[in-house]
Amino acid sequence: MLKVENLHAFYGKSHVLHGVQFEVGEGEIVALLGRNGSGRSTTAKAIMGMVDCTGMVDWNGRRTVGLKPYQIAHLGLGYVPENRDIFPKLTVHQNLMLGQKSARQVGRWSFDDMYLMFPRLKERQHTEAGVLSGGEQQMLTLCRTLMGDPDLIIIDEPTEGLAPKIVELVGEYLRRLKERGVSVLLIEQKLTIAMAISDRALVMGHGSIVFQGTPDMLRADGYIRKEWLEV
Repeated sequence: MLKVENLHAFYGKSHVLHGVQFEVGEGEIVALLGRNGSGRSTTAKAIMGMVDCTGMVDWNGRRTVGLKPYQIAHLGLGYVPENRDIFPKLTVHQNLMLGQKSARQVGRWSFDDMYLMFPRLKERQHTEAGVLSGGEQQMLTLCRTLMGDPDLIIIDEPTEGLAPKIVELVGEYLRRLKERGVSVLLIEQKLTIAMAISDRALVMGHGSIVFQGTPDMLRADGYIRKEWLEV
């Protein structure tokens, strides 16, 4: 579904990504791992058209480099940023409504699905999103993106700052995405959740992919774990 080749990204004169190359197949969960500053979040933003980049990003046969973020989103890619971009003055339910590409859209996900998976959001559906806890805001951001019915969702650090029980819930939720035919590119530091749910793992270091393989291969590669990951 997603094919990235020779991807370079820039912040002004700073050259951040150096020839990144990988694929995400249909129905796959692929973990993108690495230390802070390795280029993981920049990779996500480059795919979504949010930073200057060169190279090739192919989404289901469509070249997307040069497209605007909203154009890329309408092709079926969803993005959950690390900073939980909710609309603080709107209610939980209104935030979810804004995730829909069309009010007449019939997709894989409904309001009932969101509230069933995260009952806390149902309890607070009429509450302004700005007063939610960090964990609740993370749930809301994820659900709002899913309301757009993406075929692939890029999730940046979904477990950051969450309690262990909520981390387990997020992991189970990501498995359910796969069951409904949604591919996932998971950007994560916590090896436990990434290794438990991913089909393949990618490791970034200094703006390049330094490892690609299965979680079992990564577990066996002590050098990669010590050199490039916080373990």
